[in-house]
Amino acid sequence: MPRVRVLEILERSRKPREHQHLTAEDIYRELIDQGSEIGLATVYRVLSQFESAGLVHRHHFEGGQALFELNRGRHHDHIVCVQCGKVEEFVDDVIEDRQQRIAQQRDFDLQDHSLVLYANCLRCDQDTASSAEGDEAED
Repeated sequence: MPRVRVLEILERSRKPREHQHLTAEDIYRELIDQGSEIGLATVYRVLSQFESAGLVHRHHFEGGQALFELNRGRHHDHIVCVQCGKVEEFVDDVIEDRQQRIAQQRDFDLQDHSLVLYANCLRCDQDTASSAEGDEAED
């Protein structure tokens, strides 16, 4: 039963405007909110089983906890806000083609790759700019 509950939470996270990348703790909190008595260790065990079976991907973005997402069968890359940790997925055929050509030019047969861009999201950039302006006004 725990596997089904965890899978349902991961499946719901694919809906628009919801996080597609969840920590084990996010899943655990959702289970608690639903009245489940599944422990955090069980959540980690289920996620490890799902990862071994190829059902989920585990990501270790710099400076943060492991995040999990359902394996939807299509490759995508990520952009991560270095301030708030927001994660967005993107697909760019030009980047994909370029990576393939780079591998071929160096006599490699590309099997897989991972591209993560680290940046400030616009919201954090605006918050930082607002804070800086407020600090200047106080001087």
